[in-house]
Amino acid sequence: MNSVQEGQDAFTQRAIAAMAALGIGDAAGDLGRDDEVRLQYGILTRLLPQGRSTDDTEFTVLSARALLDTDGQITAQSVAKTWRDLVLTDGGAKKRGGLPLYGALWNLSQGIDPPLSGQDNAFNIDDGAAMRAVPFGIVAYGDPSEAARLAAIDASVSHDKDGIWAAQAIAASTAVALTGASVEQILEAGMQQIPEDSWLGRRMQLMLEILESGMSDAEIYDALHTRLWTPKHSSAPEAIPQVYALFRLSKGDFMRGFLLSANFGRDADTVCALTLALCAAYSGLDAIPSDWVEQVRHPAGVCLSFAASEDMVDLGTRLAELAHRLHAQ
Repeated sequence: MNSVQEGQDAFTQRAIAAMAALGIGDAAGDLGRDDEVRLQYGILTRLLPQGRSTDDTEFTVLSARALLDTDGQITAQSVAKTWRDLVLTDGGAKKRGGLPLYGALWNLSQGIDPPLSGQDNAFNIDDGAAMRAVPFGIVAYGDPSEAARLAAIDASVSHDKDGIWAAQAIAASTAVALTGASVEQILEAGMQQIPEDSWLGRRMQLMLEILESGMSDAEIYDALHTRLWTPKHSSAPEAIPQVYALFRLSKGDFMRGFLLSANFGRDADTVCALTLALCAAYSGLDAIPSDWVEQVRHPAGVCLSFAASEDMVDLGTRLAELAHRLHAQ
């Protein structure tokens, strides 16, 4: 095997890891904030057998399909078509979806196209576009600007402003993490996509101040809850800085990231999903217990019915193959 092939294979393994880890984090974070689970287990140190996907994983599958079905040449109109074809014709989204996701689907059903489907949409600055942004980082690995461009196209269907910037940040950071860059470089790639004079930008700066305050890790962990708090826990200006803070606190280590994010509370499914996706893109597939990958390999279809027939490992592989083809052009 030549060095080029070895590099491609290593990247494919990281892409699979990022997709699988997102599913693991989604399932674990959802369990970790459940009162009955906390009563029985205290804190989570492993993925419990009852863990399954929520809307985070399943909308990530939708974004992956939007990319794959257009061979990476997405437009806002093609993404809207994917949503209509795979979700609206299948009865729409079921339970567990975020408010702007339902709003976007309603707008699309009424013939409203992006960007208005995202702009004229309640709570369109939540983290629902960021949670599905990992596939864009995979396809544009090594090119954070391109990853951010693709993520913005996808996000415009359902989100606006801070909601779009959050998706661009996660996509850009994923694109850099997949190259084996440092934790600080991964964080900086995301920061560069967020306007400083925005709610999200100001909260990212506050997150850095907390991390660099000289407090103990326990005090930092508490401050990430109290000082970044917003009245709605899924708002991007709360959840996305928390993702980056937990990723940095974990130093990219998957199991430490799991412990910190699965037990974080608030919007823990998204926070854990994205923290672990970044950790896995950074650390690789070997860092993840193989039985955890198998457990989340097929989404539950709890929100999007079509997603139950998809395979996160296969999607990661296909996204990596698409990335190789696009890079070769």
